[in-house]
Amino acid sequence: MSIRLVKRWGLAIVLLLSLLAYGVLLLSRLRTFQFFGGIVYRVATGEKVVALTFDDGPAPGMTQTLLAMLHRHNVRATFFLVGADIQRQPELARSIVLAGHQLGNHSFSHQRMIFKTPAFIRHEVDQTSQLLRDVGYRGPIIFRPPYGKKLLYLPYYLQTQHIPTIMWDLEPDSYAGIAESAERIVAYVREGVRPGSIILLHAMNRQPSLDAVEPLLEQLGQQGYRFVTISELLHGGEAASPDPLSPARPGR
Repeated sequence: MSIRLVKRWGLAIVLLLSLLAYGVLLLSRLRTFQFFGGIVYRVATGEKVVALTFDDGPAPGMTQTLLAMLHRHNVRATFFLVGADIQRQPELARSIVLAGHQLGNHSFSHQRMIFKTPAFIRHEVDQTSQLLRDVGYRGPIIFRPPYGKKLLYLPYYLQTQHIPTIMWDLEPDSYAGIAESAERIVAYVREGVRPGSIILLHAMNRQPSLDAVEPLLEQLGQQGYRFVTISELLHGGEAASPDPLSPARPGR
């Protein structure tokens, strides 16, 4: 075999592997599809209801401010908490439960849940679920993968535990031109919201996102929207039909 032919085969193999890696990456971040179990990114409903969800934390200072805002507007939201942060701030996590909000599992260490061993994934899910129970949460366990990443074993294991995967259809924090401005965050959500939307914000670790919460509550309320938890949203409608190849933005 000539050197030229060997080089061509080598380039072909590298190209094929690159395309395969890209395909796997794309699959891992689709917000409307996974190989096993239930996945929800929006709910089909005729009611003007939306679920406001917060990822990461709890974090001192911002969590209390966020809870005060929600209390002023009599809104219940869904908090996807990181197990390590619950372990560091159990009283803060307990205060979210006592305020009547829904808790969700956002893994223990907030690592991307792809190319990990089954034992690692089980530990990430199980330890955080136990921590949610330890701080007094008694509702259904739901899961949101960090960065929206999932492949095979994570959704398979969630299915065996009867834990649905909850994604989103509005996540302004992942757009650099939007994320640094509370005003642009509010405008993005206001323009894209629809009945059954699931809104994702990082209001416990991003000041612009925290600053956007109260204007969002006010402006969407003026549009006739009512805020509900994920469980309330699922109870009142059917999961939206997936759009083909709808990747999640990075989400955190």
